[in-house]
Amino acid sequence: MSRFVKTLEKIQVTIGIIALLIFFTAILIQILTRYLGWSVLWTEEVSTYSFIWAMFMGASVMVNHREHFSFDTLQYKLSEINRNRLNMFIDSLLIAFNLFIVSYGITIINHFWNYRWETVPFMKMGYVWLVIPVMAVSMIIYSLHHIIERVKNNKNRSEKEVV
Repeated sequence: MSRFVKTLEKIQVTIGIIALLIFFTAILIQILTRYLGWSVLWTEEVSTYSFIWAMFMGASVMVNHREHFSFDTLQYKLSEINRNRLNMFIDSLLIAFNLFIVSYGITIINHFWNYRWETVPFMKMGYVWLVIPVMAVSMIIYSLHHIIERVKNNKNRSEKEVV
């Protein structure tokens, strides 16, 4: 599972980087064309939607690095056992929350799938909204991985103490 999680993270980082490159390119095109006196309407939508994809992919990766949702002040004051319990509780809350996000994300995709972009009519809004369940499912995977790793570490630690 660890290899799968690393591969998933690499894919999400790559998607995030590509989305940021598209965002910056669209912004540069918008700046240049305004300077030249032209009006290129599609750059606003492309930059907005690519930025959304970049941020949602980054949020998911931050959950894997445990840098998105954490209580650092409290964690430093707790013993290792209680810190593990707190982290498992946080991961459990993230899983529960993201199960709702997946459900509602699928509902949103089904509702908005055939809506079209205003300035790029051949693009469907469903592709934009697809980021919601993708992010939530990957956050669930990362949180489950954290819980499994903590259980393994606790089991190994207790086996060493017995010996």
